[in-house]
Amino acid sequence: MITNEPTPLQSSFPDTPQISEQQVPAQTLSREIDPNNPPWAAESVRGLVKAIITWVGSVLCLLFVPLVLVVPYFVYRYLTSHMRPDQMASDKTFLFLSILGVIPAHLVTLLIVWVVVTQWGRYPFWKTVGMTWPPHWSPSRTVGLCIGLSIVLLAFGGVITNWFGGQKTQLDELIESSYQARVATAFLAFATGPLIEELVYRGVIYPALARIAGVAGAVVIVSVMFAGVHVWQYHNNLAVIGVIFILSITLTVVRAVTGRLLPSFLIHLVFNGLQSLYLLLQPLFEKSQQTPTKVAPAIDALVSSLRHLM
Repeated sequence: MITNEPTPLQSSFPDTPQISEQQVPAQTLSREIDPNNPPWAAESVRGLVKAIITWVGSVLCLLFVPLVLVVPYFVYRYLTSHMRPDQMASDKTFLFLSILGVIPAHLVTLLIVWVVVTQWGRYPFWKTVGMTWPPHWSPSRTVGLCIGLSIVLLAFGGVITNWFGGQKTQLDELIESSYQARVATAFLAFATGPLIEELVYRGVIYPALARIAGVAGAVVIVSVMFAGVHVWQYHNNLAVIGVIFILSITLTVVRAVTGRLLPSFLIHLVFNGLQSLYLLLQPLFEKSQQTPTKVAPAIDALVSSLRHLM
């Protein structure tokens, strides 16, 4: 006779608990994580929706989060000096705060990316997003190639902007408004810009798009999106927009070839870092040219080339 009662052998062992995915430590899950097929994008359509929401959130952060610093100052100046909105465009402190407000915007964006990638802490952030060394690539080789490619991109960008020229951009006017604005821009371009942009565009958007549109389609779409968000800064200088588009294609191709985000981030970091360094040193170069002293032709040519390059 067959019954549902436990046998003596079965009753001698305690019930084995069922372990869900939520109860598995992040260290255990990280062993099976592939940044090109991340767990948050396991379902292609839902993954793409999450990527689009992340991108929209990053754009909204850039538009609205800086107002936390800008609006109180505007209200203060209006109440004390009756300053009109059109006059604020030439106020150095207002311009400086508008740049400084990008820092909290980037922090909020980082939080959004963390929530999407880790699914509220269920998966390790850096490994899931691909911020690791490429397989079969040594760290020294990766760093060397990234630095070399960054310099090539800068030189190529300098040739394009020098050849086609162009008017001063909105960003140029912000930088020239004060030295504080120059320092803040250099800090953002090096400390937070490369990390946040790589996390959003090639850490989240690229793998989600690649699962649906393929690698080639994802490279093109990500590059267009990346260049598109910079148009408002450089709308009167098509040469700069073209350089940004070429930079984005290069970074996304590197992400596709290596299968990791870290090389793209390193290239972006060096690319922006060299320009940030020049931003800080540019007033010294201009001052030296205004001084009526004889300068060696080679040095003068080098300074001029750096100005066009950056």
